[in-house]
Amino acid sequence: MKSLYPERVLSLFVAVAALVLPAQAMAQIPEAIASQPAQQRALAAGYKALTVCSALKTAEEAGSSRTVASVEANELVGIYAELAPIIGHLVAEVTAEGVSVAWDDQAPARVASYRAGQGCVIQPMGYVSGPSLAPVVRHSDAKDMATGAVAGNAAGLDQVIQSALSQGYGTGTNTTGVVVLQNGKRVAESYAEGFGANTPQRTWSVAKSIAGTLIGAAVQRGEVKVSDRADIANWQVAGDPRAAITIESLMRMSSGLTSDTAGNRTDALYFGGTTADEQAAGWPLLHPVGSTYRYANNDTLLAVMAIAKGFEAHPPAAFFDRLGMTRTYAETDWRGNYILSSQVWTTARDLSRLGQLYLNDGVWEGERILPQGWGRFVSIPSGPQPPTGNFGYGATFWVFNRSEGVPADTYAANGNRGQYIVIIPSRQIVIVRRGEDPAGKSFDIAAFSRDVLAMLD
Repeated sequence: MKSLYPERVLSLFVAVAALVLPAQAMAQIPEAIASQPAQQRALAAGYKALTVCSALKTAEEAGSSRTVASVEANELVGIYAELAPIIGHLVAEVTAEGVSVAWDDQAPARVASYRAGQGCVIQPMGYVSGPSLAPVVRHSDAKDMATGAVAGNAAGLDQVIQSALSQGYGTGTNTTGVVVLQNGKRVAESYAEGFGANTPQRTWSVAKSIAGTLIGAAVQRGEVKVSDRADIANWQVAGDPRAAITIESLMRMSSGLTSDTAGNRTDALYFGGTTADEQAAGWPLLHPVGSTYRYANNDTLLAVMAIAKGFEAHPPAAFFDRLGMTRTYAETDWRGNYILSSQVWTTARDLSRLGQLYLNDGVWEGERILPQGWGRFVSIPSGPQPPTGNFGYGATFWVFNRSEGVPADTYAANGNRGQYIVIIPSRQIVIVRRGEDPAGKSFDIAAFSRDVLAMLD
């Protein structure tokens, strides 16, 4: 039976792992963290195991290279406050199969398992061993996007980008890469030391916009309509008011559902080993469908579950390969549910391709991938809106409708730690910024986009 309270399930996993299951051979847990609550230690270990696994394994597969030290210095700095004091004391053990991190002397280590072609999977708490995950075969004959000369002030554009790489748009920020497309050609590209064109990074919530794109592809194939009620098994009982929730309301963060934590925190799923169908589908309806904006990872997870039947014939990897996004890896939970609210690893170049697809109105190399006008649909803030901030919300994309100096038709995919794809149809420009910004250190993407645009004709 699936619980209505995933965080309680997480606590139960911790208790079982710590008190019942046999311990693996592991080093003694450092005294500095032994007194920390078991749940926080277990989550910190899961965070580290998955992050190190995904960073190292996707980089290797993509033709790049990362080290544990690099991940610790970038992805594992400035994380959630309750986990930050713990994670630096935990040791990642890397093998060909994945990464394990010990967190308790009496419980099995947390394990992230590598799956070729699809990144890594965080195993449930208490996991000791299981069957190997079948690799995902990737196919692509796509050529790299053409490069071109800057139409505008090339030297000025380079200065703007170098300023971003030097914390010019936010003290304490950590820009790791920038790519700019103009008229379908890559006109600027730069990376921080240790990162490059073939270095995947986690998208965080940019994955939500990728999810919205996959929904668009399903609509184009005739599999669903955005007005359809979301086909979620838990809700198909007479009298369940959640049956009225549509795919569009999930895309616009207006489902009316709630949860016991902030909508952007789904730690039990991301790092604890709970599955998406356990995490997302059990929460109650608090507001009428379509009436209230609440940013929520669960809404995106549910929207993806509503189209998941089509993934057998049209998996995300095939979609990425069709666009030449061959260094993009959409991860799943251990039951195979895609975690497209956050867990995609990809490169700046691959994200620029996604942006170009929208500039092309959903057409790629002569083939219509998305419905005509899909970019307009995802970028119209027609539903309830965020009460504060400089951005409106469309349908899995943010809207630059409150940013001085940025064209009114600009929209973007935004993610935690400073991940951005900025799409400006009226200027035929895509700006990708990758980062590893610590918590509390915000990159000013509106100012950066304004300054980039000022250097381009």
